[in-house]
Order: sequence, then structure tokens, then C-alpha cells
Amino acid sequence: MGYKISNFSEIGKLNKVLLHRLDKEIEALVPDNFERLLFDDIPYLKVAQQEHDVFADILRENGVEVVYYVDETAKAIADPKIKEDFVRRFVKESDIYSEHVEEVIVDHLVQKEPLDLVKTVIAGIKKESIDVGMNNSLASYIAGGYPYYTDPMPNLYFTRDPGACVGDGLNVHHMSTKARRRESLLLEYMYKYNKDFAPEGTKLWYDFDDSYSIEGGDVLVLSDDVVGIGLSQRTTAVGIENFAERVLSGSTFKKILVFDIPKSRAFMHLDTVFTMVDFDKFTIHPEIEGPLQIYEVTLNKDGRPHFESIQGELEDILKKELNLPAVELIRCGGDDPLAAQREQWNDGSNTLAIAPGVVITYERNYVTNSLLDKKGIKVITMPSSELSRGRGGPRCMSCPVNRDRV
Repeated sequence: MGYKISNFSEIGKLNKVLLHRLDKEIEALVPDNFERLLFDDIPYLKVAQQEHDVFADILRENGVEVVYYVDETAKAIADPKIKEDFVRRFVKESDIYSEHVEEVIVDHLVQKEPLDLVKTVIAGIKKESIDVGMNNSLASYIAGGYPYYTDPMPNLYFTRDPGACVGDGLNVHHMSTKARRRESLLLEYMYKYNKDFAPEGTKLWYDFDDSYSIEGGDVLVLSDDVVGIGLSQRTTAVGIENFAERVLSGSTFKKILVFDIPKSRAFMHLDTVFTMVDFDKFTIHPEIEGPLQIYEVTLNKDGRPHFESIQGELEDILKKELNLPAVELIRCGGDDPLAAQREQWNDGSNTLAIAPGVVITYERNYVTNSLLDKKGIKVITMPSSELSRGRGGPRCMSCPVNRDRV
């Protein structure tokens, strides 16, 4: 439909979104590699795909253009020279133990058609799929028990994290963990070489090769003027400062609000504990409802960042910063502490707004969904018995590309 990158809101009508339909990379998960690949459980792929298809259908039924990582990356690397460059960068980022093996894998991958190539690198390259010939070395002996030359990318179905569309520009994030870093490489090639996705003139606020980590689950576009960012387990203060300086100097945004949240897996990103569902309504995990440390970043007249500390109740801070007469915080799980823990684990606070006051949620979070409904929010639920095993909700699984301004 030709939607360019334009995202000035968390709640404006969603027009275009980037998804990844999980595939064979999920079947690489076993208990032995949970820690390595950042999973706690193994989704049943067939059912997870069915659930993801329901998600995509809900979006389409509500007028959203759905595009996929695999297709958009394949378009970006259609030119043979770009494809080879992509392969070589991917292989270098994969920490393969031998230059000889690297070259064999490069030769293997460049023969593939772009779509098959993208699917292959996401699924991971098994040792049984390529004969590398003689490779007698200590490194190959040590690595001999691991079944992959290049790790799969099972976290990619959480497309929120590798990048973020902010205003009329894009972040290509430096991911915090080695397991996820290569996901952003796909987005970098989309930005550089797929002009259907990122037309000429699209600004780049953050780059794959930036040195400090930011992840998209920590980035919330709260208004035309304000971007919120979580200082979290996976997003660093220096990364936030670099992003803030670029976006504030190159766009119409006037302020970055930095939310200092607990550094733990339970609070992995800001959007696991806090999301916007309407102009004046937010879902929230009760554990961050009290006084919260927030930092404000603006630019001085000389273009350098200026920092201020803000302390107080989140409700009061949001009301002031967003120029609202009142703000309502809707607790995940309500007043029931067991429901709050259970539904937080299943991403009850991780809602995806597709229009003001209209959200997609997991159907399993029935306590929070009922509260949202009572507060006048239209709740569209989706199945999630398998998708939720990856510890991410509808917001995590979506990268908004274009929204109406509100």
C-alpha cells in the first residue's frame, strides 16, 4: 500500500506492521540450549503458527498491512552482490570457530535464492547439512558436540526488539545478547536496500554497529513530542543518550523520558510492565506503580543533552509530561496479587493498541482483559497457549511501521 515509516504515537490507528511468522528455528529449542537462546520453554510450532496467523488476520481485518521479516529481507538482498555481502556479514557475526568453515558456509549460502537464504539463516545451519571437509583443530574438536554451525534465531518472532520506527526514522538496535544480535542485521539490510520498506530519506537514529545496547521493547512513542525509554536489563544509559541526542536534534520530538525499571528478567523491557492503551489510559504492573525514578533528556541551545531527575508517582508524572487533565493506570491482574503475578508472566501488560482505545491481548489474561473492558477499552483477544511460552505478548510480536497521527 506504500506506507512509509511514520510513527508518532503508541495508539494512533495502525496502518502497517512488521511481523515474523515463527518457523523451524523454534524446533531448535531443547532444554540444553534454553539459556543460550533465552527461552524457558518450547512452543509447539504447529499450534504457535496457527496462533500467529490468527494475530495477523486480526490485524488485517482491522485495516493493517502486514509485512514479514523474511519477505522484506529477501527483497533487500535480491542483488547478488548485496546477497554475498549479507552472507559474509552474517557469518562473521555468527562466531564460527574456523575461517575454513566460514568460507565453506559462505559458498553454500550464496548459492541459495534470497527467500530460501533468509529462512536458512533464521533457522540455523546444522552441521549435518554441510560437509566442510577436513577440519582438524582444537576449536573444531571442542565445538564438536554442538549441532549447529550458526545458531538459530527463535526470538525473532518478537519483532519489537531488533528495531523501532520512531517518528519518520528507524532504529536498528544493538541487541544486548549475542543470541539476538544478528536479528538486527536483517533489519539493517531492509533499511539500506529495500526502498519499499524504507524509502529514500528515511532517517536512521540508531545503527547496528553502535556500541551500546538498546532494545525495542523499551521504546514507547508516547506523543508527538515525547518518547519514553526503559533503562532496563537490556537497554543502557549510554545507548539511550546517543539515541536521544540524534532523535531530538533531527526530528520534531522535544523530550525523552527515561524510566528506570528493575534490572531483571521479570521486568525485561518497559513494555512488559507498562503500555499505553488510550490517550489517558495505561496498563501497568503493580510493582512499578509507586514512586518511580524517571530522567528527562532534552537538548540545550548548543545541541548538547540536558538531564533532569524526576521523582514522584507515575500517574502524576504522565499527566504533567503529556499535558493531560487526568491519567488512569489499569493494573495487570487488578487487586489480586496472584492474578497480577500470573498474568504478568503471560504478558498481561503487553498490549498492542491498533487504534485509540482498541487493543489486542492474549485471551488467557482474562482478569486484566475484563478490567480493560470495564474501563471502556475495546479488547480483541487472540489465542496464546504456545506463543506465550516465549515470554512476550502482542506488543512484543509487532513492530509498527506506520500509524495515523493523533
